[in-house]
Amino acid sequence: MPTIHVDVVSSEESLYSGEAECIFAPASAGEIGIYPKHVALLSTLKPGEVRVQTQQGVESIYVSGGIIEVQPDVVTIFSDTAIRANDLDESKALEAKQRAEETMADASSKHDISSTQAALAEAMAQLQMISKMRGKKH
Repeated sequence: MPTIHVDVVSSEESLYSGEAECIFAPASAGEIGIYPKHVALLSTLKPGEVRVQTQQGVESIYVSGGIIEVQPDVVTIFSDTAIRANDLDESKALEAKQRAEETMADASSKHDISSTQAALAEAMAQLQMISKMRGKKH
């Protein structure tokens, strides 16, 4: 089966670099699927799960948003924060969600509200991934 090279990079490290059969990513307009020889594409990402399907299985990575660049033979995902699904911390995500909800109640300007909504969306996306991973383990 043909493959496509994938790089998932955060501001701190490279989380994945290798060949994949396909990639699924949370684009701002909805989830997209990318296969080898895909047409060139540049899109923003929203917080959520990037799934890299390899011959060995699926690598799940949480991204806080970012950019995906697709070329026919290479996909590059840039995100400020990227965490392997198995490394997500539920207690930290719950704390972040609670802080965002409390801040939202006290937000006074549009800037405060939009940045708090972004933080809340990130925490909720992490919690959804954790819940999904638990479902796979049982």
